[in-house]
Parts: sequence; structure tokens; C-alpha cells
Amino acid sequence: MARFLVRRLVNYIALCLVATFLAFALAALTFDPVGRLMERNPPPPQSVIDAKRAELRLDEPIPARFVAWMGGAVQGDFGRTTVNTSVSEELPRRIGVSLRLFLIGTVVGIGIGVVVGVAGAIRQYRFSDYLTTVGSFVILSTPVFLLGLLLKYLALEINTSAGAQLIVFTGETTPGFQGGFGAALLDRIQHLILPTLTIALGQIAYYSRYQRSAMLDVLGSDFLRTAQAKGLTRRKALFKHGLRTALVPMATLFAFGFGLLITGGTFTERIFGWFGMGDWLVYGIQQDDINITATVTLFVAVLVLVSGWLSDVFYALLDPRVRLR
Repeated sequence: MARFLVRRLVNYIALCLVATFLAFALAALTFDPVGRLMERNPPPPQSVIDAKRAELRLDEPIPARFVAWMGGAVQGDFGRTTVNTSVSEELPRRIGVSLRLFLIGTVVGIGIGVVVGVAGAIRQYRFSDYLTTVGSFVILSTPVFLLGLLLKYLALEINTSAGAQLIVFTGETTPGFQGGFGAALLDRIQHLILPTLTIALGQIAYYSRYQRSAMLDVLGSDFLRTAQAKGLTRRKALFKHGLRTALVPMATLFAFGFGLLITGGTFTERIFGWFGMGDWLVYGIQQDDINITATVTLFVAVLVLVSGWLSDVFYALLDPRVRLR
């Protein structure tokens, strides 16, 4: 098992470097940071333009520029933005915003999605199964920005009915908020409810469909009938053998889904005023900023690397054949 996991980790590191290089090369070929700098009114002095060109190594080949940038990134220096601010100083705050938002939403979505999918498979063609199926397809067919706006409207109605600001739907915290730890925590929760719910609803609908299909494949399997023939009750056979087998193909889906959600959740961040990595990527592209684009790509690649490696760990724990090999 250890050899399997080490081999997979090496593969993921190589893929991470390749993905980051491709993003860096694409940004270097299409972006014009010096042209963007010269468009300012008033235009900066020629010395500033020359300094920016030297800083970005624009006269060097792209592979050499990537090696230099990657060398700095390994030491924690991701360069400077087109407006001459430090990428490294902004990065921790952006990562914290995205992880706080998407990690909670994803964990809630996966947990409830698995339960809904398993329940739908066990109670196939009953009213509850039809209800969750229709609900899932409605959510999956609703664009994220529309779902977020509908939830905003619902929160506004709740606040109006309650006569108090129970749910806040703009920003991470209240600007200028002052109070103790408990009050600050409550303020953050009030801001976190709607964006987390927006993410969780999509994840529940998505994963429940896959989990239902995976569980249906297991319900008619020979090993499940054999387990019941040996004396296990249906419930014990389902949860001890059936669910474990049905989770095997889902492990990879869970892991990679979270890694890709960071940049895919840009709409959620912008609707609710959460300025995380997805929003930063859009800003970097708009500003022709190579360093921001490469940094976000590297972060997502590392996140996918870690998520993929963890999925291999879960896969090995769930499937004994991997451990035997």
C-alpha cells in the first residue's frame, strides 16, 4: 500500500508542475502586462515600465521565466502584481476565504448527498425517491447565479418576517464590526449561511445522483446476497458491505470535485462578496497579470494533488485489493 501511495504522489507532483507550466505559458503568450501598464492615465515613466519588464523577465524565453518564477514560489515569493503589490502577502487571505467557504459547503454537501443517494437507492421508486430525484434535477438545472439570487430573496423575506437581520448576504463580515468572540463568531455565521447553502445544495444534488446509481449497482450483487445468507440482517449487510463498496468509485469524485470547486465557485464568491481565489483568478485575467494567474493555478493544482492523493488513501482503505497489490 505504501509503495502504491508513493507512486501516485510522484505522478501527481509531475502533473502539478505540468499544469502550472501550461497555465504560465498560456498567460505569458496572451497577456500584455506592459501594454496594460502604459494604458494608465497618466502613463508611468519609462523607468517604471523598464523595471516591470525586467521584473517579469519578458525578454527571456518562457521556460526560463517559469523556472525563475517557480524557484521564487518554492521559497514563498510569488512575485508582484501589475499594480506592484505583493502576491505572497495577498495569497494567505484569499486562500483562507476560499477554504472557509468551500470546505464547509463541500463537507455538508457530500455528507447529505451520500445519505440522500443511499436512501433513494434503498427506497427506489417510492415517493421519497421521486421527490429527491425531481429536487436534484431542478437544482442541477438552475444556474449558480440564479440559485444565489433566489436564496438572497428568501433570506430577505425571512429577515422581513422576523423583523431583524438574521441572515446577512453580502461580504464575509460586517464592516467595522466590534464585539467579543461570541458576537464575532455569530456575525461570521450570519454571513456564511447563504453562500455555504448555495454550494451545499449543488453538491447534494450532484453527489446524490452518483451515489444512488452506485448503490443500485451494489444492491443486486452476489456478495450482498451471500452476506445475508450467512446470517447478516439486510441493514447490516447494506451498511457493512454494500455502502463500503458503493463508496469506492465515489472517493475519487469527492476529492477532485472539491479541488475544482475552488475556481468553479467564482459566481458564488462574486454574488455574495467573498473575495477568494476564484475571484482573484478573474481579476488576474482582467488585469493581464501573469503572476496572479500562475499562483492561482498552482494553488488549484496543489489542491487537486492533495485531494487526489487522499482519494487514493481512501480507495486503499475501502478496497482491500489495493492493499494486497
